[in-house]
Amino acid sequence: MDVTVITGASAGLGEGFARALAAQKRNLLLVARREDRLAALAIELAERHGVAVETLALDLAADDAGMTLMREAGERGLVIDQLINNAGFGARGAFAEIGLDEQKRMIALNCTALMELCHRVLPGMIERKRGGILNVASTASFQPGPWMAVYYATKAFVLSFSEALHEEVRGAGIKVAALCPGPTRTEFADVAGMGDSELFKRFASSSDAVVRDGLAALESNAAVKVSGVMNAIMAESIRFTPRLLARRIAGGLQKTRQS
Repeated sequence: MDVTVITGASAGLGEGFARALAAQKRNLLLVARREDRLAALAIELAERHGVAVETLALDLAADDAGMTLMREAGERGLVIDQLINNAGFGARGAFAEIGLDEQKRMIALNCTALMELCHRVLPGMIERKRGGILNVASTASFQPGPWMAVYYATKAFVLSFSEALHEEVRGAGIKVAALCPGPTRTEFADVAGMGDSELFKRFASSSDAVVRDGLAALESNAAVKVSGVMNAIMAESIRFTPRLLARRIAGGLQKTRQS
C-alpha cells in the first residue's frame, strides 16, 4: 500500500498536512512522539475520508529513529510514496544561555533526521521512478538569526539541502520541494518561547494557507516555495540587503525581552 509519511503529525502543520492529504484520499503513516494524539487523529481521518491511516509513536531525534521507521513500514507492507519532513522545533534566547543538549537535539531533529529519512526513502522512489519529498524549512532559512542562532542555521541547512536534492533527482521522476513559511499560528511559537513576539502577534499566517502552498509546491515540483506574498517579498529582499543589516533586523525581531 502506497502511503505518505508525515513527521510531526500530532499538531500544527503536520496535522494540517494529514487532514489535507486524507481529504485527497491518500493513505497515511503519521509519525510523532504523542501516541494519544496520533491515534485520535487517525481514527477521525479514517472514518471521515475512508482512507487507511497508520500511526507510529517515535522520537525522530533518537539515533535509530530512521531505521525504526523504515522497519515498521516494511513490516506493515507500506510503500513510502511521499515524505513530508515537517517535524522540528526552535528555541529562542541567547546561544550561550540555551542548554547544549536542547540545541544538539534541535540539530538532530531539524537536520539529521530529515536528511536520514530522505536518504532512506529515495532509493525506492528512484527504483519506482516516482515519489515526492516536501521538506519544511522557513523564512528563517534566508538570513542568520541572532537569539535563535541554531534554529535559523538548521533551516538554512534544510533549504540548501532540499534545493540540491531537487536538482539531483528531478530527472528521475522524483519531486523535491522546500516549503518556507513565515510566522504561522501553530504550537511552534509557544514551544520556541515566542508567544510574546511581535513577529507572531502581527504577521502570523494560518496553517491552512501554509499547507496549501506546500502541497501545491510539491505537486508542481517547485524547488522552493515561500508561503505568503509579504514573506516572499521579504525573503527576496534579503538578497539585496547588506548582511550586517539583515542579521541586526532578524536579531531585533527575535531578541528575548528584557525584564
